[in-house]
Amino acid sequence: MEMLVILVPVIFGLMGFAIDLGRLYLIRGELKTAANAMALAAAQELIGTEMAGEYATAAAKAVLDSESGYGNRYNFGGTAIGTTSGILSSEVTDPSLYESLTSALETGEEGEGATAGGATAKYAKVTVTADAPLLFWSFLPLGVERKTAVRAQAVAGISAPLCRACGIEPMAIAPVDAEDTVDFGFVVNTKYTFTYLCSGTAPPTLSGNRVYYLALNRYNQEATVFADEATQLFRIGAQGLAPSTNPALACVKVATGSSEEEGEMVWESMLPRNCDQNPPTGVTSLLCGMWTRFDVSLPDNCASIAEVDSLQAYLPDTDVADIEEYAAYTGNARRIITVPVVEALLSSGAMTVLGFRQFLVEPNPNDTNINPQDADGRFVALYIGSVAPVKQGRFDGCQVAAGPGKVVLHQ
Repeated sequence: MEMLVILVPVIFGLMGFAIDLGRLYLIRGELKTAANAMALAAAQELIGTEMAGEYATAAAKAVLDSESGYGNRYNFGGTAIGTTSGILSSEVTDPSLYESLTSALETGEEGEGATAGGATAKYAKVTVTADAPLLFWSFLPLGVERKTAVRAQAVAGISAPLCRACGIEPMAIAPVDAEDTVDFGFVVNTKYTFTYLCSGTAPPTLSGNRVYYLALNRYNQEATVFADEATQLFRIGAQGLAPSTNPALACVKVATGSSEEEGEMVWESMLPRNCDQNPPTGVTSLLCGMWTRFDVSLPDNCASIAEVDSLQAYLPDTDVADIEEYAAYTGNARRIITVPVVEALLSSGAMTVLGFRQFLVEPNPNDTNINPQDADGRFVALYIGSVAPVKQGRFDGCQVAAGPGKVVLHQ
């Protein structure tokens, strides 16, 4: 009996220890989930512009916005992070931005001192601290305040260069210099006139240097919704490669050098033509889609695209101005295109993808938009390199030293 009297408080003490410890782990998990979401949201906004830091902070804070009812919470999901409830309070600092992963993973003053501005930042670190309530531990001298601080931290940012990029524009271009593995001979902040590939006397450039392009075959003949070929091209122009359950249509991959590599084929109905002829009609559909990146109201020549009235949900970029220096761009990345660079543009046979690079689509000279009626499928784009994260893709399976990555958690 005496032993039972002794063991009862011990057993209750152990139960109390387990309950409080379990609650601490639960709260830390909830805080870590919030920190992860905030870091990922912030890093997605790091697109290499001066305004990127401000947008990253706003995106991180939006994760905690409780007005919608979906803001991240803790303590069994009952307390909004960043607020005070009773004796419990929580604190969320603005994301710290870094140019290198090494700096982002450092802690203390040394890590904070290596923070970067929006134009160079590629990684975001978020720290969340919150009070966790104590029940049984509150009877101990160290728990007289009936709470203890719990801290969670997350680092998110760009991954290694992608070997397979999904949701990009399948508009293949050839390198200016194939030996240049960083920019393929393109010059950052230089404008290029994209022209649909033709043979014969080349049409004049709209601005800067010329780069020819071809559309890679992404015609989804199994589609049952928006199945028309012109409609699919419009969607590609409007948002990049339209989603597909077929990985071969949803993504573009860099060549591995193996004999099994099939390469990329030109879109069958969009084969190159002579320069004195109009481009394939699909080019107009593609440019009509790109028009929506500047303006929601389509020109008359885009009205013939099947079901185009149902596709008026695409919002224009928040910055549609002509940009000379990419860092000054203040938009939401709608005008950024990520295109595959192939070894050579071929009207027949497989094209070998060397990597992916990015451009900012510009309005035509003396205009506020591109021109879907252009007889040569031309538009102007500013070369920006590999600064914006791609929405999805894989970074294993090839050997590339440079190119865009996707946002991943690093801590």
